[in-house]
Amino acid sequence: MGAPTAGGQDGIISLWPTAFVQRRFPGHEGPNRELLALVREMENANRDLTTDYLTPDLFNTDHPGVNWLRAHVNQTVIDYFRYLGIDYPIDWTIQGWASINRFGDYHDAHNHPRAYLSGTYYVKIPTTMEKLKTRKDLRPGCITFYDPRGAVNMNAIRNDPYVDPEHTVRPEPGMLLMWPAFINHFVHPNLSKTTRVSISFNIMLKWSDHYLPDQT
Repeated sequence: MGAPTAGGQDGIISLWPTAFVQRRFPGHEGPNRELLALVREMENANRDLTTDYLTPDLFNTDHPGVNWLRAHVNQTVIDYFRYLGIDYPIDWTIQGWASINRFGDYHDAHNHPRAYLSGTYYVKIPTTMEKLKTRKDLRPGCITFYDPRGAVNMNAIRNDPYVDPEHTVRPEPGMLLMWPAFINHFVHPNLSKTTRVSISFNIMLKWSDHYLPDQT
């Protein structure tokens, strides 16, 4: 239970925020070429990286591109905890996998149970989409995150960031997104004949009792 706030406190308090990381890594072109070559090699070994993507753990691979990405993911996690003001040591592992989406491929709305944080790094993003005679509000290649507070959209009004029911990102190569793993997210269909290649990951905490909140 949190400590009560002072009754005489004035101002506006931001309650129940959700920290969301979106950052671009300079100099990603070379590592992305190495990562793409590795993913293609995995695919050529008769792996369907659209559906069969959970094993083996990509981040256990000693590979120049993976080593580069691992370092950036670890630093991002450190920055995340620092932003939250967590001032005690936390130990974690990265569990990751590559994914290839071809024309029409998508991922249903889901979250990542048993993980603390989840994220995706974008290696290759199509630049052109097929012109389809269909509805005009499609968001091909995007990823959408949904407000975890049930029925918050009942009070949604335009430009109020605290009740906007969803957040959509159009990824770019070299971009990393990271969010609390309980957030539901949906990967929109790839409507390009060019593949979309990404590397997703979970941050798994190595449990310690000192992580427990103060219940007094």
